[in-house]
Amino acid sequence: MSSENRPAPQSLFDLFKFFLLLSLQGFGGVIAFIERGLVHQKKWLTREEFLDDWAVARTMPGAAVVNMSIIFGSRHFGMKGAIVSVLGIFLVPSVIVLTLAVLYSTFGNQPQVVDALRGMGAVAAGLILATGLKLLTALKSNVMGFMFCGAIVISSFVTISIFHWRVIYVMFALGLIGSLYAFLCLKGKKTS
Repeated sequence: MSSENRPAPQSLFDLFKFFLLLSLQGFGGVIAFIERGLVHQKKWLTREEFLDDWAVARTMPGAAVVNMSIIFGSRHFGMKGAIVSVLGIFLVPSVIVLTLAVLYSTFGNQPQVVDALRGMGAVAAGLILATGLKLLTALKSNVMGFMFCGAIVISSFVTISIFHWRVIYVMFALGLIGSLYAFLCLKGKKTS
């Protein structure tokens, strides 16, 4: 389906409502929900477009989902779209978090609350892992190839979890290597 024929948000309210509902279901992270919502439910992006935008959002400073909302909102409605998307992400969840903070300060030492939070953490980790595994299928069409991408993933894991290098250094070093390699692969494709 070409981008001209693909569905798109029809109004600023449509955009706001999407990101608001997304933020309300994304306890512990919304990557599982944002990919499903934008690609599978709304069909506003293809999987490849999502991965490209998500890669940019992850490398920019700040929360990736906020960056993604800015990228997506501004693409469709300019500055107004970016602002409305960010409001959708933050408005109601901010009120909920502030309310929960007040409640936690009162009841946070209760064993039931502690256990509930541990359970939510496990669910959030499972959602992130499941989405990561689902997105692995897109590596087949990656210009760098599955083996190189796998080597980057393994290198990231080893340097951070075993050698305890700081994430920023690993991201910068492996990001630079990956970017250079992708550039060379793309350059090689153009000449052939």
